Amino acid sequence: MLSSLEESETASQMREDVEFLSSSMLEGRGAGSEGEAQAAAYVSERFMDMGMTLLYPAEGDSFGIKKDSGDTLVSHNVAAVVDGYDKTLKNNYIVIGARLDNLGKNTVLVNGQPKEQIFYGAGGNASGLAVMLELAKRIQTNSILFKRSVIFVAFGASQVSNAGSWYFLNRSFKGTGRIDAMINLDMLGTDPLSFYAYTCSNQDMNNILGNLEGMLLPVRPQLVSKEPCMSDHRSFYDSGIPSVFFTSGRYPEYNTTKDTADILDYNMMDRQVEYVFNYALALANGPKPLFNPTEELKKKALDEGFAVPYSECDVPPSFLGSFEPSSFLVRWVYTYLRYPKQAVEEGIQGRVLVDFIIDENGDVKDVTVLRGVHPLLDEEAVRVVSASPRWKPGKVRGKKVKSEISMYIEFRLERKK
Repeated sequence: MLSSLEESETASQMREDVEFLSSSMLEGRGAGSEGEAQAAAYVSERFMDMGMTLLYPAEGDSFGIKKDSGDTLVSHNVAAVVDGYDKTLKNNYIVIGARLDNLGKNTVLVNGQPKEQIFYGAGGNASGLAVMLELAKRIQTNSILFKRSVIFVAFGASQVSNAGSWYFLNRSFKGTGRIDAMINLDMLGTDPLSFYAYTCSNQDMNNILGNLEGMLLPVRPQLVSKEPCMSDHRSFYDSGIPSVFFTSGRYPEYNTTKDTADILDYNMMDRQVEYVFNYALALANGPKPLFNPTEELKKKALDEGFAVPYSECDVPPSFLGSFEPSSFLVRWVYTYLRYPKQAVEEGIQGRVLVDFIIDENGDVKDVTVLRGVHPLLDEEAVRVVSASPRWKPGKVRGKKVKSEISMYIEFRLERKK
């Protein structure tokens, strides 16, 4: 972990945000607590300092949740907007959100004595809030680049069944039908090697990830088919709004009293900001992504021949009797891979990310490189995958379908002793 003296200016600002939001003064930002209200006021003040237009009063948009005890928990959403420049598309929105609350505090008995525990929530989710605030600053500064308007929301009571995002969509915001897509930020910078994107298998959202592969960005997320955890993107998905969830995933300090500001990699968060900014720009200026949940995608596979993601097949394709993609790597790819002689001589190594289709007959088709290393390695990766024997095709509702799979092929040189 780098010291604060080695951090970029952006990283230092995010550290400052996280240190306040996860401070003992806010007592873990439990839903409906004074600490959560102070966090809402802090985010609101940061928005105003940037010159942004608030959608609600400075203290946030209040809403109540009935508790089992009969009491009402009062929480807040904080939101601000950056107007787009296009006369037509400015009336449509991209939402960038992050949860405001965490677990709060509790009291336990230690050797018979009461001891207070605070769940500071630096990674969960002061980190996502800090990244959202930095994105708000950059998009506000570069608003002339954005056709659609961008709404930033800190969702209250997210830990209570995503109550804040549900309230925003169903009770508070009147333009829900004009929200074209949503970006959710939760648990970022907790691992310098981990950065994931989850899209609920939405092909249009996946295509943007693919298009950004060609850009010189400091970090790129790994697309995952399994939902890392429940978060506010789920409310948008359930409302038929295409969503992408950016996260570093679960981490050892998650939901513990050790989740403090010093565990985060703020320079990594700076790189994640750069990536999400470019993703948001592509969303704001591109065609409206279609909402295609798994069942709709399966219907398209059956009716129109669309390819279904490997993990979404009712019965996934299998290679030589195994449903595990790793079996294909071990039993075929690494058995018949030929390391290019020139690449060996020049010391070229790395991981090539390839994508391919397994058609209804089990034949491998349309092998493409999503993330290359060097033409020599890229070409060999395509060659060996394209030469694959037939697979047993995947099935949806008992019918054979095309399926799509992505995997890394590693080229590694052994060190001479």
